[in-house]
Amino acid sequence: MIRINQIKFDVNDPITEAMISKKVAHALKISESTIERIIKVKESIDARRNVVISYTFDVAVKNEKALLKKGFKRAPQSYEPIYVTESKLIRAYRESERESQLPAPVIIGYGPAGMFAGLTLAKAGMKPIIYEMGEDIDQRDETIKAFWSGGQLNEKSNVQFGAGGAGTYSDGKLTTRIKDRRIEMVIEAFIEAGAPEEIRYKNKPHIGTDLLKGIVKSITKTIEAYGGTVCFNHEVTDFKKEDKRITAIELNQDTWIPVNEVILAIGHSSRRTFEKLHKKQLEMIPKPFAVGVRIEHPQSIINLSQYGRAYKSPNLGQADYKLTYQTKKGRSVYSFCMCPGGSVVASASEKETIVVNGMSEYKRDSGTANSALLVNVNPEDYMNQKNPTVLDGMYFQRAVEKKAYQLTETYRAPSQTVGEFLNQTLPIETYENNWKEKYGDSDVDYHLAFESLKPSYRPDVVSEKLEACLPTFIYEAIREALPVFGQKIKGYDDPRAILTGVETRSSSPIRMIRDIESLESSHYEAFYPCGEGAGYAGGITSSAVDGIKVAEKVILKRIQSIK
Repeated sequence: MIRINQIKFDVNDPITEAMISKKVAHALKISESTIERIIKVKESIDARRNVVISYTFDVAVKNEKALLKKGFKRAPQSYEPIYVTESKLIRAYRESERESQLPAPVIIGYGPAGMFAGLTLAKAGMKPIIYEMGEDIDQRDETIKAFWSGGQLNEKSNVQFGAGGAGTYSDGKLTTRIKDRRIEMVIEAFIEAGAPEEIRYKNKPHIGTDLLKGIVKSITKTIEAYGGTVCFNHEVTDFKKEDKRITAIELNQDTWIPVNEVILAIGHSSRRTFEKLHKKQLEMIPKPFAVGVRIEHPQSIINLSQYGRAYKSPNLGQADYKLTYQTKKGRSVYSFCMCPGGSVVASASEKETIVVNGMSEYKRDSGTANSALLVNVNPEDYMNQKNPTVLDGMYFQRAVEKKAYQLTETYRAPSQTVGEFLNQTLPIETYENNWKEKYGDSDVDYHLAFESLKPSYRPDVVSEKLEACLPTFIYEAIREALPVFGQKIKGYDDPRAILTGVETRSSSPIRMIRDIESLESSHYEAFYPCGEGAGYAGGITSSAVDGIKVAEKVILKRIQSIK
């Protein structure tokens, strides 16, 4: 197939198959009748000047050699069925004499890393057993909704724990900075499980919480169909070690089972497990993370700011943004996990703590945009000077979360308007006039949009000063950054924008050391830390990829032992 880039459409063009064929034929200088197949590889939106939608296509033609001679390039990869089910490694294990007295591989945790490790091992015929502390997706959904409605927090099943992990109750973003062939495996597995086809080519693909719930159920059924077992409501509460191996694990504080290979795919909030493994002398190091708040704006304001008057085009979705700023003291302040058309959700996993996060459904149609505003936190910011431990970052996060809870003495989150947070004295009319100067007679009613804005966090918010629960260096950095962000996006620092705290779970506070080649723990053989909790991923896709990589190492080691 021939790959062609930068095939552009006006934002209001009808992007039909006929129009695509016409533009591709024109770009290749061939007749449409010679085109056999067109595949969308990538779709991106360029809003730097006039908004255009740009595509990369792979094209099958009748006379490919003639186009190659003219200087066109061949597509770098084929489009055969993706090798999540047919990789050379998986086929090799299937075809080997794999009868063994060894126990089935055990996976701890059923977020993206554990799920895709399990899917890979199951399709290889290894019948993995997966233990997840939280509930299955249906029970978990009821538990979370009850908590959001003012009920009790279930510390074992919540937004952080349960089928699908923390990613299930997020925006379902699949963007990642990593480059890895296994990303295709993840995308294809999601589509096979019910995700929309567009995640193959969208520049910023997302699924949405509403669709992810069904997708997680579908992948679970696939794992089970291949002989794997997924055990919900099973917390791994202890580990038995002998020399350099974990030989058994304890379930729910009452049952021990022998293990051979263990894939540790816990999330970044698995604090009890962090503490248990620290006592077992698993090698870990503290790592940087970030802490801050969630900010909310009318989505219409973000759409017009990012897309201009083209924002109403049916070819455009809800706009997102990415903002960064370096403070005078050298702190990084940045937007994170921006959720267009979403809501701020209660994400605590420990009693008497408050944690917020963002969530969107597939259509992103809530009318409100939200994003984390985070400040980098380094080990030197949180390490205990008198008695430092590798878990000090975790204790730092917990202390911030407890302070937030103490402000309200409920799971209602502390919240302020941007005006209150900045002690803003400029009248609202100044912001509205600045908007009119830039956008003139736009049909977005700036005043009404902000006057209608309400906090989306459930169960509710309480007006409290966020500086009372945030470390000084964090709230000072956010205060410095907000007016700068307001210069980049008009209305961003409008006094009526809403801040809700606290966001502390951006990434794991620790990294578990593992061998670069084998991916085994540096301390224990056949023990494989992976995903977000181990400090090797950040988001759904990178966690899933890491789970696949570790599963491949387990398969390879089994093949070698058989030989």
